[in-house]
Amino acid sequence: MPDDCSSATVDLSGEDILHRRLAAFNRARMTPCLPEDAVVEDLAALSAELAFLEHARLQVANQAARAPCEPANFAAWFERLVADGPGQQDALFPWLADSAPMDAMCWFLTQEVAGEAGFEDLTALVQVRMPQRAKLELARNYWDEMGRGHARGMHGPLLEDLAQALGLKPAIDTTVWESLALANTLAGLASHRRYAFQAIGALGVIELTAPGRAAMVAAGLERLGVAARARHYFALHAVLDIRHAATWLAEVIRPLIEEDSRRACAIAEGALMRLNCGAACFRRYRERLGVGCGGPYDDGDAGPIRSMRT
Repeated sequence: MPDDCSSATVDLSGEDILHRRLAAFNRARMTPCLPEDAVVEDLAALSAELAFLEHARLQVANQAARAPCEPANFAAWFERLVADGPGQQDALFPWLADSAPMDAMCWFLTQEVAGEAGFEDLTALVQVRMPQRAKLELARNYWDEMGRGHARGMHGPLLEDLAQALGLKPAIDTTVWESLALANTLAGLASHRRYAFQAIGALGVIELTAPGRAAMVAAGLERLGVAARARHYFALHAVLDIRHAATWLAEVIRPLIEEDSRRACAIAEGALMRLNCGAACFRRYRERLGVGCGGPYDDGDAGPIRSMRT
């Protein structure tokens, strides 16, 4: 595995191919197996992942370098991302809350479910050998994600419940590459210790920015008559992530920067990388659904959206 990715290249005309390959790569390497069932490690995919992550990091490096290095000021900078960060206040979510028909909502959710990276697993990866105070808060966050020890409260299965209730069939082959890129970014940052602090920023900004979007998706699902149990995943995150964001800042980000101010830039990079991925998703979703374009949920070449319900 190379130590320096600066000389690696990313074929920016082949994002679709790249991210489908990386999605398959991440699924394989994260899946438990027996030695005799293991596949040969795809070193070319690993190299492509590192090149992609470094390219994405360099795209935000100048902006991240302007983030404050003093902990309190950095926290204020970080909190402002919910208002002025990439992809925030996107028109997609009020439309989902107030106007989206069921077919469009199901298409959106299929993309989201297929691109779900598993917050609890990412948190478990990121906490490895972190300082004690940060590790303890990451453990508390993980425990919440795991339903505090109760299977029916685990967040991952709650999302699966919604997918089953709506008859969604998420798959890599039917997911737009922007959604796959978001999941690939999170999985890649969490998997490489060189990007551990970028991963802290990326996961923390999810907690910060998710509640408003989750509340609007939950409102749209309620408007469409989806049962309360099925929509509980979004209703829960609309509330719980507000507390998670506050404790992530107080118990993870600020102490890490107090210990080493150089980490501020890395954390800012990760937050901006994650927000850029989200912004790209929202743009693609709006184009696909015709939001703000006057189109009847048509993406042109692919034809009108068909119902995802079965």
